[in-house]
Amino acid sequence: MAIEYDVVGVTLLSLYVSGCATLLGSAIGIPLGALIGLREFGGKGLIKTITYTMYGFPPVISGLVVYFLFSRAGPLGSFGILFTPTAMIIAETLLVIPLTTGITITSVSEVDKSIKDTVRALGATPRQSVLTVMREAWVGLVMAAMIGFGRCIAEVGAAYMVGGNIKGETVVLTTAIMTETRQGEFGYAIGLGVVLILVAMAVFLFLRLLQEKEML
Repeated sequence: MAIEYDVVGVTLLSLYVSGCATLLGSAIGIPLGALIGLREFGGKGLIKTITYTMYGFPPVISGLVVYFLFSRAGPLGSFGILFTPTAMIIAETLLVIPLTTGITITSVSEVDKSIKDTVRALGATPRQSVLTVMREAWVGLVMAAMIGFGRCIAEVGAAYMVGGNIKGETVVLTTAIMTETRQGEFGYAIGLGVVLILVAMAVFLFLRLLQEKEML
């Protein structure tokens, strides 16, 4: 028998968790990627390789890390955030950071060298130089956020592990789809899947329009 969900509530929670994780992951990963991409230092190649390797960071490992940290026996268990949307956001943020970092590294590295040289020749401070290059790499930075959001909105393993799939509290579209599929309610699962695709499409459309506006 299918579980009755508040589809609007589940959809809004999915957007909230995925949106917050994308914003947090981008806020950390984009500046970090710009720093790595624009600075020369020993071990840079190794750091880039590790970052790109982390593109495939397993969601269940992210969930396991957060579960360990915030479980009752964990070092941060006193915060009491396990099986809440906050724990889900933290777990998904860990998945976004490598993606936004790596894509930003590539984007800022591909900015024309003449632009970088011109900015320096005009006496820009290091901070001004970085901001100028990031503006030139804007399309790539938006793409980083788009890919990060895509990773989050489709996530199920980490969300289930640290959220607990509690009805009315931590059920998101992906975990609801998984639950209905396990119960053999394929029609309902497909319906939720359609909702998930439409929501993702709407967000990606907005980000694409934002990206193309900057290109004009």
